Amino acid sequence: MEPVSLDNLSILYQSSDFIVVNKHWDVRIDSKMWYEKLTLQSQLRYRFPELADPDTYYGFRFCHQLDFSTSGALCVALNKAAAGSAYKCFKERMVTKAYLALVRGHAQEPRMSIRYAIGKNTTEGLTHMMCIEGTEGCENPKPCQSELIVLEHGLYSGDPVTKVILQPLTGRTHQLRVHCSAVGHPIVGDFTYSHKQDGGPYRMMLHAYYLRIPTDKELIEVSAPDPFIPTLDSHWVPQRAMRQLDEVIQELKESSVRTAEEERQGGLWEKPGPEIPRLETEEPHAACEQWLAEWALE
Repeated sequence: MEPVSLDNLSILYQSSDFIVVNKHWDVRIDSKMWYEKLTLQSQLRYRFPELADPDTYYGFRFCHQLDFSTSGALCVALNKAAAGSAYKCFKERMVTKAYLALVRGHAQEPRMSIRYAIGKNTTEGLTHMMCIEGTEGCENPKPCQSELIVLEHGLYSGDPVTKVILQPLTGRTHQLRVHCSAVGHPIVGDFTYSHKQDGGPYRMMLHAYYLRIPTDKELIEVSAPDPFIPTLDSHWVPQRAMRQLDEVIQELKESSVRTAEEERQGGLWEKPGPEIPRLETEEPHAACEQWLAEWALE
């Protein structure tokens, strides 16, 4: 992607009810700080001034969140009814999200299910970070799960790295970054969770690649172009392919659709076993509750 500017917002999907943008890395969704003029909110206001809603906190109804350092697909609802239909999909665990990442080292297992509970780091100087259960200063850790699937082994600036698909099955703050670091494969360019060692790359290599939200209004299904290819970043040199990206995404989609259908029929809740993690995150849930409160006032 070219350097971010006010007028170069990339649109992946647009209808009368939704917009999906390809968020640039190192751009906040919104900021109340006077010195941060360039945000996703300001890009949307510049591109679609007629769609801004003064009754909302952000001016636009973001259906979910992406970290400042993360690029990729982000869905925006354009009215309250559309926001409600998206909320229902998150609530009923019908949303499929998959991220692309370059991680340090060559992951030897073709697939990993990472289940470390994550909490807030209360250690002095580290309160901006999250941490895994058992870490000193880790407060109120909550269960969560991420899936990691290996796509390719290769080199980045001469160092061994692995290109992976990451799927968050829960939604804790910084979950994918914390989980990758915890299994010994921190995300390339993640200065925070590499213990301040990985500051060389121009960005953190985490990208929201695939998003599927089957609302009752329309099916939103988009892929944000893969930025981790040699023609876009010559520092990345693939060496050995393990899985094809399109094939993995299709498998994740089919699994998500099948699980959602089973849960709607009540089948999974009748089976004994561990608690099934929710796709819905705490932050989007709070936003959805705010939307519902707004509707109740009308």
